[in-house]
This record gives sequence, structure tokens and C-alpha cells, in this order.
Amino acid sequence: MTNYSDTHDGSAQGPQRLQLRDVVGPGLVSGASDDDPSGIATYSQAGAQFGYALGWTMLVTYPLMSAVQMISGRIGRVTGHGIAGNLRRHYPAWLTYAAVSLLLIANTINIGADLGAMADATALVAGVPAWPFLILFAAFCALTEVFTRYASYVRHLKWLTLALLAYVVTLFLIHVSWGEALRGVAVPLVNFNAATLTMIVAIFGTTISPYVFFWEAEGEAEDVHVLPERHPLDHAPREGPSELKRIELDTLAGMGGANLVALAIIFTAAATLHAHGITDIDTSADAAEALRPITGPYASTVFALGIVGTGLLAVPVLAGSAAYAIGEALQWKVGLDRKPKRAKAFYGTIVAATGVGALMNFTPINPIDALYMAAVINGVVSVPVLAVMMLMAQSRSVMGRFIIRGRLKLMGWLAAAVMALAVVAMGATSLG
Repeated sequence: MTNYSDTHDGSAQGPQRLQLRDVVGPGLVSGASDDDPSGIATYSQAGAQFGYALGWTMLVTYPLMSAVQMISGRIGRVTGHGIAGNLRRHYPAWLTYAAVSLLLIANTINIGADLGAMADATALVAGVPAWPFLILFAAFCALTEVFTRYASYVRHLKWLTLALLAYVVTLFLIHVSWGEALRGVAVPLVNFNAATLTMIVAIFGTTISPYVFFWEAEGEAEDVHVLPERHPLDHAPREGPSELKRIELDTLAGMGGANLVALAIIFTAAATLHAHGITDIDTSADAAEALRPITGPYASTVFALGIVGTGLLAVPVLAGSAAYAIGEALQWKVGLDRKPKRAKAFYGTIVAATGVGALMNFTPINPIDALYMAAVINGVVSVPVLAVMMLMAQSRSVMGRFIIRGRLKLMGWLAAAVMALAVVAMGATSLG
């Protein structure tokens, strides 16, 4: 296991024994939500179009996304505020408003695409029209997030991460050329053409998404305010060593699981769709439907049910991260532990983002164009947010004695640089 810890904070208290229930937290949910239905579509398209050749991207993105998530988690745990809250407290207002506005737009588009994929996948299995399921899923996600108390809600999200096992199960229902698959993981193969570069950019944009590190920071900050045994580390430095180790283990496990599932999806599409000459997959539901005549109903059904499960996890995270960011930027009362009457604007944003996302599916907006727009916005906004996050994490006025150092600092800046290059590549391939 790669050790990103740099817990030399001057505390006299040594590391404490961590139990599994203490380790499994925002990192697990953040990692699992990263494999949302739109992400599944990206990984399916990568496998369908390029076979096993892009498996290596999962090895490259793992340390980068882990570092980003650890840094965002630390910011929330140390300060008791999310990224938007720290932006508001320490940086110009225009930067805060620009970041959260772009996040809201991208998240709403993503919500619409995910709800549409969930409805299409359910319709595929049930053999009925999709639109009633679209309304049902949107209402369920919004109302559950509004009316379920924080501790219970987060516990449900953790259980929903098991939905990702559907894609591991799918691997056992098909024939995978493991020798070729392992070569795709171990040997980077890059053809410098527009199609390959665009897909690599899409994979990077899917794995390192702003909504995921906004949610991670907010999850840690929320735990500080809800769990009586936790306090902001800038006020309780003696909790530092054990808490930073917990964040590290939680993040490495969450991101590792997310990347293994993404790899399973790439392998599934490569072994079935690519092997049978099907190279054009627009949505995750298209992938499930394309599997049916090749693998039979079982693999297709398992794949489709995985889309629904991951969507039920990802849509609340997308809506919640947007509501947290806007609420902190505008100094609203925020938090899933608050009663709806005491945080009307916060919960209203969750409902509005989910509702607008659902309504997008009833407009002439092409869902593929919408996903591309979301990817562009996510890619663009990730670069300045990552840069500001790194400055925050190195600032003693923000982090006190818990500033990041060493390998974690290096990997964080490398992630920002890679995303900047991804944005440049996206622009170059689009213009080309």
C-alpha cells in the first residue's frame, strides 16, 4: 500500500487502533459515486472502442485521484469546512462564485444523464417505458436526501456501494482474455490521434471530478459537526495522527475499489462488445442492451442493475455536493443532519438540481451532448479548484500544523498538472 501519510504535527499522541466502522467513511462513498452511470458509459465506450488497450489508465489515475481525495478530506477534517467554505473565508469572492456556479451546472447535467441511464436500464430489464422510472428515481433520491437523518442516510450510501459488485460478477459470466487484459494494464499504449486522446481525457475527467472532492471535504466537515467524538483538527490537534491515518485508509480503499470496478467494466466491454465488432456505445444503458445478444440475459441484467444501484448512490452525491458548495459560498445553514425547516435553501437546492436534471430528459437536449458539456465543464473547473486546493493545503493560515508535505504534496500538484494537460488536449482534439 502506498503511504501518503505525513502526520508529523507535533502531537504527543500516537496512532490509535482503528476499527472498520471508523475507517469506512466519505472516501468509500466518494470512490463509489465516481463510478456513476455516466462514468460507466465512459468506461464501456473505452472497452468497446479500444479493447483492453486503455486498461493502464486505471493504474495511472489511482495514485492521482487518491492524493486529491486525501487532500480534500484533510481540508474538511482540519478546518470543519468544505472547499467552498474555505474558498469564501480565504480567497476572493469572484473565485468562489465562479467555482460553485460551474459545479452546479456540471452536476445538474450529470444528474440528468445519470437519471436517464437509470430509467433506461430499468426499462431494459422490466420491458416497460422508461419515463415513469425516471420520475420515480428522481423523487426517491431527492426526498430521501431531504427527509433522512445524516447518520442513517450515510449508512445507506455505504451499503449502496455494494452495487458496484455487479460489475465484478459480470466478469464471471463472460470469457475474458486475461493475458491480453493484463498487457493492457501493464503496458501503456497511446496512439496520438484524436479518438484516443479524447477517450483518455474522458477517463481522466471521469475519475478526477470536482463533485467528488467537494463531497469528500464536506463529508469530513459534516462528520466533525455531527459526531461528538470528532472536532476540527485545528482546534484538537491531538486527534490528528489517528484521523489522518483513517482518511488515508478510507481514501485508498474507496479509490482502489472504484478503479477496480472501472477496470472490470472496461474488461467486460472489451471481451464482449469490442470482440464482436460493437465499438460505438453512447450510454451505460446502451452497453447493457448490447451485452444481451452476446452474453445472454444474465450478464445484461446484472450490468443494468448495477447502473441503477450506482445511480442511486451518485445522484444524491451530485446534488448534495452542489448544495453544500452553494450553501457555504452564500453562508446558508447547510448539512444533511439539519431538519428541512432549518435549512430550506440547502435542501431546496438538492431538490431543484435533481428536478432540473430529471426534466432535461424531456427536452430536445441530446444526452450525449449534455455529457460532453459536463465533461468539459468538469475538466475546466477541476484545474483552478485543484490549484486552489493545493494552495489551501499548504497554507498555515488554513491548515495550521497540518499542512501537506512530501509525497502527498507532490502527487497533488501532479494531479493538477495532468488535469491541466487534459484540458489542453481536450481543446486541441476538439479544434482538430
